[in-house]
Amino acid sequence: MDSLCRGIFAGDSRKLSVRSCFPILFQAERKFGSVLIGMVAGADAKDPRFTSRLIGQARQERWAQWSLKQGMQTLPEAMEQELRRRGVEIHLHSPVQALRQTAEGSWEVTLDGGTVKADHVCASVPAQVLSGMLPQSWDLLCGRLRQIGRVSVVVVNLEYQGSVLPVSGFGHLVPSRESGEILGVVYDSCSYPQQDRAGPQTTRLTVMLGGSWFREAFGDPDSVPHDHLLQRATETLRDHLGVTERPLRTIVKVHKECIPQYALGHWKHLDGISKFIDRLGLPLTLVGSSYQGVSVNDCIYQAQRSIEGLRD
Repeated sequence: MDSLCRGIFAGDSRKLSVRSCFPILFQAERKFGSVLIGMVAGADAKDPRFTSRLIGQARQERWAQWSLKQGMQTLPEAMEQELRRRGVEIHLHSPVQALRQTAEGSWEVTLDGGTVKADHVCASVPAQVLSGMLPQSWDLLCGRLRQIGRVSVVVVNLEYQGSVLPVSGFGHLVPSRESGEILGVVYDSCSYPQQDRAGPQTTRLTVMLGGSWFREAFGDPDSVPHDHLLQRATETLRDHLGVTERPLRTIVKVHKECIPQYALGHWKHLDGISKFIDRLGLPLTLVGSSYQGVSVNDCIYQAQRSIEGLRD
């Protein structure tokens, strides 16, 4: 579980909430008195309203993971293209400065270049960021939002000439007792060989570092030298997999405060947020990774549930 928490949340299992991070396990134990019996009995059934041909195919073929031919970035790009085709107005590179509720109950959204009127706001920004946009007189709501912390993660992509892996598989995770800052390694060429470049064989690997241990190991995310991060990544591949070759290509990215942490009591924060919104009748819907799942799948599912709720 320690390694699993590091692989999904880049977080410390001693501080995270099972109820919030792994609700399927929590519900199985609550309903059946046993996690294993609950999983066998199907305690993880999804909402039957949400289905599609693709979901049916994934269940039938028992997909363990999925990607897109040109990478995950094509998902938001396709969404933008479709929304523009439908006439939706999109403002890029326009950070929201403030959200103010008008006397009529609608919203006035303040951007860098002016304001936008809205009947309803669906906020997908991190909870702590949203807390700075809302009226500070809503101290109960803003205080709850600020309690949902985040951690920074380094992602180092490396490409090597030929086949350099001594084993095959999705990858491996590293328990915190063995290394704090080294979270794990993904064997990209094993998982998705279709995304390897054309021509002579190469091996793509991804090393993940930091998380809850980022500042202790590397200091400030804004100032850590990328050369140092690359060195730690290549050392990891050498020590864990015996990869000693010089990489053909490397990409080092520091994703600052990118993964929310569902700490103990997270569900109480969500309950308090929901009650505040309901009590004031705010036309506000919270979606995104800060609340009920950090994965792409979770964010899509929760967003769809939220929008279906608005339509009802």
